[in-house]
Amino acid sequence: MSGAPNNQVLLRVENLTTELGHAEQHADGSGPVRVCDGVGFEIRAGETLALLGESGCGKSMTALSLMRLLPLSGRILSGSVWLDNEELFALSEREMRGVRGGRMGMIFQEPQTSLNPVLTVGTQIAEAVRVHQGRPRNSIRDRVVELLRAVGIPDPARRVDEYPHQLSGGMKQRIMIAMALAGDPRLLIADEPTTALDVTIQAQVLQLLKGLQRETGMAVLLITHDLGVVAETADRLAVMYAGQIVEQANVQEFFAAPAHPYSRKLMEAVPSAAKRASELAIIPGRVPSLERAFSGCRFADRCFRVMHRCQNTEPGWYQAQDNHHVRCLLWQDGRPDYAPPAATASTSPPAVGSSDDPGHIVLAVRDLQVHFPIRRGLFKKTVGHVKAVDGVDLALRAGQTLALVGESGCGKTTVGKGILQLERPTGGSTYYQDVDLARISARQMRRYREDLQIIFQDPFASMNPRMLVGDIVGEGLQALGIEPGRKARRQRVAALLEQVGIGEQAMSRYAHEFSGGQRQRICIARALAVNPKVIICDEPTSALDVSVQAQILNLLKQLQQDLGLSYLFITHDISVVSYLAHEVAVMYLGRIVEHGNAAEVLDDPRHPYTRALLSAVPIVDPEKRREIIRLQGDMPSPANPPPGCHFHPRCPQAQPDCARAYPNATRLSDSRTARCILVEV
Repeated sequence: MSGAPNNQVLLRVENLTTELGHAEQHADGSGPVRVCDGVGFEIRAGETLALLGESGCGKSMTALSLMRLLPLSGRILSGSVWLDNEELFALSEREMRGVRGGRMGMIFQEPQTSLNPVLTVGTQIAEAVRVHQGRPRNSIRDRVVELLRAVGIPDPARRVDEYPHQLSGGMKQRIMIAMALAGDPRLLIADEPTTALDVTIQAQVLQLLKGLQRETGMAVLLITHDLGVVAETADRLAVMYAGQIVEQANVQEFFAAPAHPYSRKLMEAVPSAAKRASELAIIPGRVPSLERAFSGCRFADRCFRVMHRCQNTEPGWYQAQDNHHVRCLLWQDGRPDYAPPAATASTSPPAVGSSDDPGHIVLAVRDLQVHFPIRRGLFKKTVGHVKAVDGVDLALRAGQTLALVGESGCGKTTVGKGILQLERPTGGSTYYQDVDLARISARQMRRYREDLQIIFQDPFASMNPRMLVGDIVGEGLQALGIEPGRKARRQRVAALLEQVGIGEQAMSRYAHEFSGGQRQRICIARALAVNPKVIICDEPTSALDVSVQAQILNLLKQLQQDLGLSYLFITHDISVVSYLAHEVAVMYLGRIVEHGNAAEVLDDPRHPYTRALLSAVPIVDPEKRREIIRLQGDMPSPANPPPGCHFHPRCPQAQPDCARAYPNATRLSDSRTARCILVEV
């Protein structure tokens, strides 16, 4: 739990109503989008309030409204926001600039698009220091280095002069945190601050935020879709749906008994090994358009407990417990009769990663190496190599999922790109249909593109901003000659967009008009369009809230069963691995350190790095939480890996022999290996 909340209300939001778009109603019935409708909550000093909800519910727009950072088409219709007893909506824009980045800081959702690519990270942090702290110019750099060190950036004196593209996703997120902290804020708004991070970096970031709260009394408004992060980090939470808050509670009371039907479905959608044998619970349909006028409960069309009066009666607030309130008509006559949510009602889980009927190997990777030359000087002489992938062996079976897990920068994404020849391997082989893809030309590789597809990690960066979504999804159908006719192609694209939960109407819109989760679903539709046999899934659910993640995981599992698809699933979400994967490979600094079927690796991790990864996974159930093994610092540079075992500088069990030679693989069973001198058969 975060440290030392007190009774002093730091932020009070009352009846906040925000609209986007033209104020007038159009002839087709559409009108302004009311992204926040009567939103109200309080945050005390030192407290963490989590804001939950699906993509498109208005969470980020609520945060932008508090900061008065709405787009040009946005306007605040009513309400008030009080920070330290000062009404922010009464301030002039000049006065508000002193609040933003000062008393109120914000970590934005996508660090890649929030950082200026042509300025060094030090310059960008220095701007915030100069504006909000008024330091003399000669001391600003020292403060920037101090901030980088505070957020765990290794070698901060050197990193201060680097550009965003030179940093990993985890480092970019920590740069955003350093910028937000530059003004010593009283309130920090964190919009999905750990979404793109692996679990060890996530644990560091959350520990950092909690430590800052203890030291400064800073409050945090945490916008997230990760229920595990909420359970371990927040003091209270508010559940948001279609522009309204529908439930508020203490964290313990909420997870013991979520009161709103929407909240219960969110809980049931969380993947786990216990749910592996069945489909995840999903919420039918989508969040309703916020252009429409609502006359009843906004969740009625998707609710499994809907009543006739829900359609035309606006629900008020009802008390579920002392500090637990819910906006639902089921509570009008007292506590409704709910079955225990699936997330807490599970009994003994079935075996995970069963290999009773393994499929044949469709893709075999042997000693894969992807090294990038380091060139310096006038003549660009090669002075070294970045060994991003350094001798990886993998075997992907038909109809099965191999999960590749590890920290940011370990080489997971480069493995996927090396397999598909999007990055040309330096060495090794990749066999598909008895053909070594590493030995053929780009022209010859084209014939295999239909069978081998990829879902990229950053959905926004992987889509052409000048193309309509319909053309983005259908581009592969046209380029590979699968569906040359425009009419048939558009029908196929429309069906795919419906299949991934976006809808046909998205075809005539651009990528920037969608939320992060919606853009990821568009990328999944694009990969599925050409009917592939193997899909490299690079963090395909990292940007999705749990309800949409459940739909995508069910979809991927169903497609695997129906079509025999094989997935190389690159992820940092261990709950997804436990639900979907048959085998798990754990990667560290360009090499596989442990490999086996999912049950073996997840239930009994043997490598110290695997144990550290699993210990850092946020878990809803407090009885199942492990003591977190804190890994100090970041992974070493792949340009200069440490001698011996690459993990030994960070390993809590390191011995002198660990630094002498890289350990050989120890076979622990027919399906399991680990590279550690401490591992015994």
